[in-house]
Amino acid sequence: MKVFLFALMIFVGSIFSLAQTPTFDATLKKAGQENKKVLLYFSGSDWCAPCIKFKNTYINSAEFKDFSKNNLLLFNADFPRSKANQLSKEKTKENEALADKYNPSGNFPMILLLNSKGQVVKKWGGLPKEKVADFVKLLK
Repeated sequence: MKVFLFALMIFVGSIFSLAQTPTFDATLKKAGQENKKVLLYFSGSDWCAPCIKFKNTYINSAEFKDFSKNNLLLFNADFPRSKANQLSKEKTKENEALADKYNPSGNFPMILLLNSKGQVVKKWGGLPKEKVADFVKLLK
């Protein structure tokens, strides 16, 4: 069972690392242009079970996707450990700078709702305790 869960985490981590995301600055700029907020979340996509659960339960839920289409931009500052899932040097450097600014204690997952200027509106240290519907209400 442990081997299966580990293999599943590696597979999920591989999926996370394939997604191309713009820079954080570009995300903030787009948020300002589109009058949206930014959901910045710190994850360890190939080693952090609560991070994987957040992605699967919240980010991938139909309710969250419906809400975020018109209201949010997502930015994942990921810190994978497996060599196979390593990010580019540029992306790693950007994520480290974001961690220095927004997550200096190194909590995983750390979820932040930001305005388009990068100011924290709401913060969750760890997996949210709210159900998806309640989490979406808090984002509103």
